[in-house]
Amino acid sequence: MLTKRVTVTVHASDPLSRAGLISHLRHQPSLDVLPERTEGERVREDRGGGAGDERERGREDRGPVREEPGAPAVAVMLADRIDESTTAELRRLLRGRDQRVVLVAGELREPDLLSVVEYGVRAIIWRHQATEQRLLSAVHSAARGEGELPPDLVSRLLNQVGRLRRATAAGATAGGAVPLFGMAPREVDVLRLLAEGLDTRQISERLAYSERTVKNILHALMTRLQLTNRAHAVAYALREGYI
Repeated sequence: MLTKRVTVTVHASDPLSRAGLISHLRHQPSLDVLPERTEGERVREDRGGGAGDERERGREDRGPVREEPGAPAVAVMLADRIDESTTAELRRLLRGRDQRVVLVAGELREPDLLSVVEYGVRAIIWRHQATEQRLLSAVHSAARGEGELPPDLVSRLLNQVGRLRRATAAGATAGGAVPLFGMAPREVDVLRLLAEGLDTRQISERLAYSERTVKNILHALMTRLQLTNRAHAVAYALREGYI
């Protein structure tokens, strides 16, 4: 059980949605909701400065805040759908910090669900179910390092993980360990050569694989990560920094 206030930041793409989240959270005595940072303040914090001053200025007058040294903050983020801007914001929030994220989602496709879990989102709430008590429960669960998902998402996640495990096992015929998420080194090697314009035969010659092995690697990768074609696979690898 938490005996201290939890520091919370709120993130949404539009001011009205953000104001709604804040109205649910700001009067909870166990939460310390910080003001929105400007882009300049974000840059300074990413560089290691300015965050402490903003934290002190943003606290409401609720008395002394008992924070444990190094305690993680909780970011509450609202997203109607998971798109490139949403995933970029999630990566920014989680990059190099001991911070937990609660996602308030309008909709989540199965590939989106796997992505946000892989990024490190601790709790998910459907937007239409985001009452004050559910938000408070999710924030405290995240602060404790626990997860919280709606029952229907738990079922979908388990089904998707099962399918990915089967696809991973099938892809193992190409040799070497295959991760459930992300890319294995041999997958990166294939995509790097694919990005350079080489075809299947040329890739097989360069890596000393059979053409069938190259095709198996690509098929298993695209199935596991829900990529539609080779161009999509290359674009994904570039966007995620693998190549």
